[in-house]
Amino acid sequence: MGSLRKDFLWGGAIAANQIEGAWNTDGKGESIADIVTDGAVNRPREITPSLQKDKYYPMHIASDFYHHYKEDIKLLSEMGFKCFRLSIGWSRIFPNGDDETPNEKGLEFYRKVFAECLKYNIKPVVTLSHFEMPYHLVEKYGGWRNRKVIDLFTKFAETCFLTYKDQVEYWMTFNEINNQTDYTNDLCMLSDSGILLYGLSDKEKEEAMYQAAHYELVASAKAVQIGHAINPNNKIGCMINMTPQYPATCNPKDIFQTQKAMQRRYWFADIQVNGSYPGHMEAYFHNNNLRPDITPEDKITLKHGTVDYIGLSYYNSNTIAYHDDNPSFKFSGSELNVKNKYLKQTQWGWPIDALGFRYSLNWLEDHYHKPLFVVENGIGAKDTVEKDGSIHDPYRIDYLREHIRALIEAVTEDGVDVIGYTPWGCIDLVSMGTGQMSKRYGFIYVDSNDKGVGSFRRRKKDSFYWYKQVIESNGSKL
Repeated sequence: MGSLRKDFLWGGAIAANQIEGAWNTDGKGESIADIVTDGAVNRPREITPSLQKDKYYPMHIASDFYHHYKEDIKLLSEMGFKCFRLSIGWSRIFPNGDDETPNEKGLEFYRKVFAECLKYNIKPVVTLSHFEMPYHLVEKYGGWRNRKVIDLFTKFAETCFLTYKDQVEYWMTFNEINNQTDYTNDLCMLSDSGILLYGLSDKEKEEAMYQAAHYELVASAKAVQIGHAINPNNKIGCMINMTPQYPATCNPKDIFQTQKAMQRRYWFADIQVNGSYPGHMEAYFHNNNLRPDITPEDKITLKHGTVDYIGLSYYNSNTIAYHDDNPSFKFSGSELNVKNKYLKQTQWGWPIDALGFRYSLNWLEDHYHKPLFVVENGIGAKDTVEKDGSIHDPYRIDYLREHIRALIEAVTEDGVDVIGYTPWGCIDLVSMGTGQMSKRYGFIYVDSNDKGVGSFRRRKKDSFYWYKQVIESNGSKL
């Protein structure tokens, strides 16, 4: 097997709302993440428009990275991290989202975090919007359903580009922007677009999603132009959830349904990379009277705000079956998914498919011809702390080993241009999907349970030492 580029960016990934805690500290405003309760694999998280005393909101405490960041980044440096993917909490910088001036204490927090990274020669890789926005923007404007939010976001983006001009080189605009394809999912729509779905029909939900997504894409394109103008050396990417869709059988209906599913999931990247809507989506919008507010100026903005690279997450694949009650081959979410008998599953029911990772990297290379940055990959699992304090997690090592091997094969045998790899939740954090701490991804264990009770002491898992070896060998020792 060949080798990766010498400047390959090994690291790990977190998100502000899932790890920082300190939800109302030092002037931070309430974000959409702060109104979502805990949950479990069979108990969906609840969205409560106002905080309720009898509910637990895990993002309020999370892993308390806000007070542990120096210790945490030092541990990352011990593993040899070349980069660290993290996000900036919008409501920590502009508490309400439409404030005239930024919160200086919020700006200062990230200055210190980035400085700590650079002290260890770790490059920050920063996402501007990672499943959170100030909740005030939901209440006052309806979230991304309102065109006015474009200017509020670009003001936030410009503030970050200017403030951290000398600290950050790698940026991404919106995290997993294509998750909202599943527009009937309350959590997806709130986290991606700041939209509360109460009282909306499925048709109204779809209309809201496509219009909001358009405004987000315009905002992303404007942010790319602003970031490049402030610092031409900035590398600014999009970020998509890459979940390949397989046909359940070789029945042509399954195959065509799967093609439509892929089109519905990845047109976001078409716009962010190519600068215009693909024909199949223009036809879909026209035929279904969707996305009515798009201006000539928007189209120019999209054309001139294309990204430098594609950031992606990869966790699993999906398998798709055609339904007889869906003759138009419309794809609207997970109802078309079926179990793949060839794949094992995680404790949370996600298929484990390392070859699907290699397939995904090839698919993206074939379609976009842009550098790829794998900024999320991993397995959520329950960990046990032994009496001596050790944590043995061979299941995590096995999963990551197979996926890194697939990545290296995509690079060395298939010629895919991959610039880096940052496994998700390198420090244990709250799961977005379930709101649990017990669904752990990290190399570093955080002593806290699903109710935020614990010492918050950090411990090294076996995977910590394994990943350190992987980085030292640039992937040659797995």
